[in-house]
Amino acid sequence: MRAALLQIAVRPDETVTARRTRAAALVREQHAADLVILPELWTVGAFSFDAFHDHAEPLDGPTAHAMSRAAASAQVWLHAGSIIERGPDGTLYNTSLVFAPDGAPQRRYRKIHRFGFDRGEAALLARGEETVTVALGEGGPTAGLATCYDLRFPEQFRALVDAGAEMFLVPAGWPAARRAHWSLLARARAVESQAYVLACGTAGTHAGVEQAGHSVVVDPWGEVVAEAGSGEEALVVDLDPALVTRTRADFPTLRDRVLGVPAPR
Repeated sequence: MRAALLQIAVRPDETVTARRTRAAALVREQHAADLVILPELWTVGAFSFDAFHDHAEPLDGPTAHAMSRAAASAQVWLHAGSIIERGPDGTLYNTSLVFAPDGAPQRRYRKIHRFGFDRGEAALLARGEETVTVALGEGGPTAGLATCYDLRFPEQFRALVDAGAEMFLVPAGWPAARRAHWSLLARARAVESQAYVLACGTAGTHAGVEQAGHSVVVDPWGEVVAEAGSGEEALVVDLDPALVTRTRADFPTLRDRVLGVPAPR
């Protein structure tokens, strides 16, 4: 499986409409990939709280339409990062969207853990209630969905493993000030779950907050397969989904779990 992580720069001099068009073009360029991932809230910027309300959109809004067409054009599985979703009752969410290679919407994931400690995202957005997985094609790997701050909560990733996840797709708008945590947590989630972590961050500056960039792909042994720099770039990497099965068979730590193990069905 070839994956492309598009580390998009959020620039204050670029309109949301222009960035949406540019991101769609970048997705179309990845026609040699099987899976493409965009960052969290790349349309408005994860720390641009004042813009959340004005740029919120429904699940069938302009970003979803643009990303659906781009996925179909490139014929790739597309994790389109996340948008500020305006629900039918007006409630706002940080929502990730996944599209199949024919452009059909497959899954949505509303971010469960909101960052801000009662300010910013945590005050403006409602939290999601459900963990979400998606099978990447018939016979393909099962991916668990998480977003940015979720990376700090291992119990969510345990639940995704129990739901069959073999890799985690994690869009983020992670600040440069805590980049060391970003790398550490991505590797920790991979090691403890014996799964791939594909973590795609933004570049640039969101409302004065410098972004970490450094999108990273980590294998089930915790080894960094590829890592981006701090600027905008496409990080392209070839993965072996069968490595997850081999790792879990050769070093079966998940079998030895005692606490929090789901009851047999």
